[in-house]
Amino acid sequence: MGNKYFGTDGIRGTVNKGNITGEKFFKFGLAAATYFKNQKKTKQIAIIAKDTRLSGYTLEPALVSGLASGGMHIFTLGPLPTNGLAMLTKLMKANMGIMITASHNPYYDNGLKLFGPDGMKLSDQIEKKIEKLIDAKNTKQLTNPKLLGRVKRLEDGNDRYIEILRKNFPNNFNLKGTKIVLDCANGASYISAPKLLKKLGAKVISIGVRPNGFNINDKCGSTYPSKIQKAVKKNKAHVGIAFDGDADRIIMCDENAKIIDGDQIIGMLACRWKLKRILKGGVIGTLMSNYGLENFLMNKKIRFYRSKVGDRYVKEKMKKFNFNLGGEQSGHIILGKFATTGDGLMVALELLFSLRKGKKASQLFNVFKPLPQILENVIVKDKNIIHKNKCKKSIKRANKLISGHGRLLVRKSGTEPKIRIMGESHDKNLILKCIKIIKKSLKQ
Repeated sequence: MGNKYFGTDGIRGTVNKGNITGEKFFKFGLAAATYFKNQKKTKQIAIIAKDTRLSGYTLEPALVSGLASGGMHIFTLGPLPTNGLAMLTKLMKANMGIMITASHNPYYDNGLKLFGPDGMKLSDQIEKKIEKLIDAKNTKQLTNPKLLGRVKRLEDGNDRYIEILRKNFPNNFNLKGTKIVLDCANGASYISAPKLLKKLGAKVISIGVRPNGFNINDKCGSTYPSKIQKAVKKNKAHVGIAFDGDADRIIMCDENAKIIDGDQIIGMLACRWKLKRILKGGVIGTLMSNYGLENFLMNKKIRFYRSKVGDRYVKEKMKKFNFNLGGEQSGHIILGKFATTGDGLMVALELLFSLRKGKKASQLFNVFKPLPQILENVIVKDKNIIHKNKCKKSIKRANKLISGHGRLLVRKSGTEPKIRIMGESHDKNLILKCIKIIKKSLKQ
């Protein structure tokens, strides 16, 4: 049975509806504080960061109030990339880190991502324990007035994050002579990303660095890469880099404006790390990873395993097999050598480090030919429709049709009211036919 509140990547939904209200965020904060208080550690600390959505300014106070009411001390960081929060949670030895974000979703959505003291996303088991506390009577969890938590704002969160990233590379690493188009999606990286790249000497053409509370992911960022493609052509840049709203995803394009997705990035890094003897064991992808990547890695004698969709599941499997590289086609890339979750800026630095010797992005990336892949997202009222007989029969029929010629994947989105249908085959018409069969059964 799935979690009541938590999906594949925290809690997410439309603001002022369902779980994304001030009242619920108070309960989330109180429940989280109660859970960690029950672990009998003396000092309870939570760190909170957020992206640039206007709703963050209404939800954060409610969350803080819940945490403090449960006896937890809180440091607020303001806008900061998700992995910046994860890194600082670990560095500051906090009990938990909370990122207020809806990642790549539009401005009218928001949510939470929860991290433990090790900087890892909380496990399903811990999330279920917190869920039970959410639904418990609040009066049992409210702390003694003498033990209320204190709240303090830290103004240097981005500088601390930049310093951590910088320390992972040689002191002489610089990007002088490199022209970069950077799209921060009007999101959480709008301060840290341009600042760090300029600090390293790059010439940066910045897009999506003027958040107004509503323009996050709006025709910009990793879900709208045509913006960096056009800007790379116009400015004759060496590379284009796009993040999503909380900067845990990265999509790139080379100097010819050709898109470099998460699978291509993983393929390139796997080969580079293997050559430098950095790669541990192999690579973790997901059910959505292109078969072309799997085949490419197999030919390079690099092990490849798939996890469920969601970077937390990628990380869990990396930990299980002791691998240090994994990620998703969407651009969630986990560099286990450096980070506990997806970090667009960290990945960007690692890739730019490879380009520093004057090599062209087109020479380094596009390392394999992907199998044609089509993804369609179908909006539904109830995602459990895929368990109904009509839908199950159509999926069975479509799978029978594509068998031996490709593969299909039908799954519920963990973050949106959508059913995702993905097909892979050399025959695009066959993919479209199979998707049409399944879509017809999803009409409500």
